[in-house]
Amino acid sequence: MDRPRTTVLVTGAAGTIGHDVLRLLREDEETDFDLRLSDADADADGDPPVEDLDVRDLEAVTTALEGVDTVIHLAGAASPEAPWEDVLDLNIVGTRTVLEGARQAGVRRVVLASSNHAMGMYDRDRQWPVYNHQPPRPDSLYGVSKVFGEVLGRFYHDEHGLDVIALRIGWESGDFGAADDELTQGMWTSPRDMAQALRRAVQAPVRFGIYYVTSDNAARRWDLTGALVDLGYRPQDDWRHVADRGTLE
Repeated sequence: MDRPRTTVLVTGAAGTIGHDVLRLLREDEETDFDLRLSDADADADGDPPVEDLDVRDLEAVTTALEGVDTVIHLAGAASPEAPWEDVLDLNIVGTRTVLEGARQAGVRRVVLASSNHAMGMYDRDRQWPVYNHQPPRPDSLYGVSKVFGEVLGRFYHDEHGLDVIALRIGWESGDFGAADDELTQGMWTSPRDMAQALRRAVQAPVRFGIYYVTSDNAARRWDLTGALVDLGYRPQDDWRHVADRGTLE
């Protein structure tokens, strides 16, 4: 007897991670999801179609989440240089709206795209390795917004019983050649590894957690133990090996 498929709504599906990763997630034989894609920059006629969704609109978000099991929340201002107005509007208000919409719609789990910038001052001060249990030290207002999302997720888990998994993503890119310094090479995350991390975050039995996600890079300075143990994450790529081959394949 076939298992019921998990209905997963992705916000920000037209962004960088969505563009690089969602195709791999759909094609992964271990993925048993019905993916619904949404973005403020929607393409309803695309393949696959992307629904229009403003993550600041609580009524629209709650409606979109009806019948959904899990949300992968990728939408938001994505740059450490993002101005405060964008960070406040998209990352702080938007994340709260998604969590509250999930609560109201009876969603089981939210996977939040957090960032290494939540801990970026450790990197700036070269205080390595960095562990999940250390106090947050954001390096920008963007990083502050990611810490906010993690803490708000903890509240929604404790207060409302919502499963929340926050992934502190290093630097996801299919363009490995753009990693032109050792720090970026250490935090590089291949699309294949990012797709696996998202799948594990949806499926893992743990109900709350904050985890680093990078590829298995020789220059990595961020501890992946929690992701390995709790999520079953097993990164397959290493920036150095990919660069030596000159291809991700």
